[in-house]
Amino acid sequence: MTAEYRLHGDVAVITLNNPPVNGLGYDTRVGITNGLEKANADAAVKAIVITGAGRAFSGGADIREFNSPKASQEPNLLSVIGAIEHSAKPVVAAIHSVCMGGGLELALGAHYRVAAPGAKVALPEVKLGLIPGAGGTVRLPRALGVETALNMIVSGEPVNSELLAGLPEQKLFDKMAASPEALLDEAVALAKEMAAKHADGSPLPLVRNLAVKHPNGDAYFQFARNMVKGMVKNFPAPLKCVDAVENATKYKFDEALAKEREIFIALMQTPESKSLRHIFAAERAASKIADVGDDVKPREVKKVGVIGAGTMGGGIAMNFLNAGIPVTILETKQEALDRGLATIRKNYESQLKRGKLKQDKYDQRMALLTPTLAYDDLKDADLIIEAVFEEMGVKEQVFKKLDEVAKPGAILASNTSTLDVDQIAAFTQRPQDVVGMHFFSPANVMKLLEVVRGKATAKDVLATVMQIAKKIKKTAVVSGVCDGFIGNRMIERYSQQAGFLLDEGATPQQVDKAMEKFGMAMGPFRMGDLAGNDIGWAIRKRRYVEKPDMKYSKTADLLCELGRFGQKTGAGWYDYQPGKRDAIPSKLVEDMIEKHRQDQGITPRKISDQEIVDRLVYALVNEGAHILEDGIASKAGDIDMVYLTGYGFPIWRGGPMQYADQVGLFNVAESMKRFAKNPRDDAAFWQPAPLLAKLAAEGKTFN
Repeated sequence: MTAEYRLHGDVAVITLNNPPVNGLGYDTRVGITNGLEKANADAAVKAIVITGAGRAFSGGADIREFNSPKASQEPNLLSVIGAIEHSAKPVVAAIHSVCMGGGLELALGAHYRVAAPGAKVALPEVKLGLIPGAGGTVRLPRALGVETALNMIVSGEPVNSELLAGLPEQKLFDKMAASPEALLDEAVALAKEMAAKHADGSPLPLVRNLAVKHPNGDAYFQFARNMVKGMVKNFPAPLKCVDAVENATKYKFDEALAKEREIFIALMQTPESKSLRHIFAAERAASKIADVGDDVKPREVKKVGVIGAGTMGGGIAMNFLNAGIPVTILETKQEALDRGLATIRKNYESQLKRGKLKQDKYDQRMALLTPTLAYDDLKDADLIIEAVFEEMGVKEQVFKKLDEVAKPGAILASNTSTLDVDQIAAFTQRPQDVVGMHFFSPANVMKLLEVVRGKATAKDVLATVMQIAKKIKKTAVVSGVCDGFIGNRMIERYSQQAGFLLDEGATPQQVDKAMEKFGMAMGPFRMGDLAGNDIGWAIRKRRYVEKPDMKYSKTADLLCELGRFGQKTGAGWYDYQPGKRDAIPSKLVEDMIEKHRQDQGITPRKISDQEIVDRLVYALVNEGAHILEDGIASKAGDIDMVYLTGYGFPIWRGGPMQYADQVGLFNVAESMKRFAKNPRDDAAFWQPAPLLAKLAAEGKTFN
């Protein structure tokens, strides 16, 4: 049972027990209503306490039932809250640890509430593109006042129970328990006291009966709308939160509740909410690997080694220092080591200046860092990550050396962004201990970590890396071995299309603006200038040998031949002024593109922003479908997580595969067939991947 019923003398205690956060799934809701019925039918029971087992009162809806009929099956949460309110015997909610979403709405339905110190209280539905849907927008303003409630509902952020209990006008908590351990006893004692108080049949108090108004309602809600509008232009839910709370102040309770439900149901159908709910589920699913169960025990990681103190190596080291894990950082030359340490210091000092870091934390982190020029100093490291030059010969030297010095059972990881992890593993006598850990630049900021699973990588190595990723606050996504893994394999197709668009008549700024308007953090040409155009050049040179039939626009090569590698050289697709990152359109680049078109005999045409977006995004989607077919990614949601956390794909669109699902795969495949007819494009690439064609024909989706 996910809701247990026990007697504590003459008080019935209903304990939600649905780990990990006592989600209010169908069985739990039935358990609560059955418990209420049983307690009310038993003459020996005087009152009822509802609490949660383990580490939560309740975190709200059960995410395992998202998008399934069980989510709204009766008794739904509104009906459960109704049953609590109608209980003839007092119901006390004993709140601790986590009381969020539907969990808080459930507690607001109780006659009395006791909270343990340290409980996190929130209505986080806005983070899923929704508003609370079981009375949260109507009851919380009555319990906490309009302004506090609206701030909580619009932000979705948790607030500590002590803070809320200290508000002068609050009616949310009737009592604060002395400690989490004392909570249940104090809740049972309050239940008995209230049973005695209402033994004469006097009505039990209900939050719904409290008055709610704002002294300057119209002006306040207008101000709130203006504030919210400026902050969340691509998300409809925050403004709807304002509407719902305003309704609570203007309509009778049941009318406001009905309006809340209408808004909630309408938001459920928006692409933004579908995307945010997809991301919520995909992020959790990404950390689970089908054949690596809970029985696989991770290895211990107490010390980390990083090889290379350049931009990547330094950034990687900072992740571990931030998590309190000692790092030994190795370079081959003293000046390179000094330079790397100076950059790490500079990064931390800028955080100090901005007040993001306290002096004692800075000292603590720097004390965990040991610089060295000797491989021997890595002999007691549990995890060693190389971040050296992206060239197989260099990797070979490093891994052969690591094989000699690393202790047995140490995990040897490569930060390669495109190279074959199986080939790297073969340089050692312990391929089972080798894994790819592809950090994204800047490594101390970017959330994404591509975990590359070699054919020999041991399961406990994978389990360890996934666990350590959580510790250093990364979103880890597992990829198989292929050229470019998930992210870079797809971005190559995206950049390829961007090049064809230049050939056909677009300018770099038009392409970038169209993609940025779509929601990308930056367009492909600004991205190239930031990353360094020489990186793509090196990959294309390799491609010309390995895949001579793969088509590219020559514009990117011509740019690199001019030495315009991007921001680092002060010139790329755009011009840059010293010390500034503003991309200034370049006359020289425009002339170069124009001359290239003339040399190729191309008459430029007018290209719409919609065509730019469709070609670039569907290029990602089609390659993503091939990646799924090849088993490089195990699920479409993993590809979406890579693009959302590593490539600046707009969150409200849910990632490229989710976006394609929302456009409709039939429509995506039809567009691809049109693009294949363009003589300047790559007709072979635009054949819809077999998986995409199959799903489109069956009316199905990737996710």
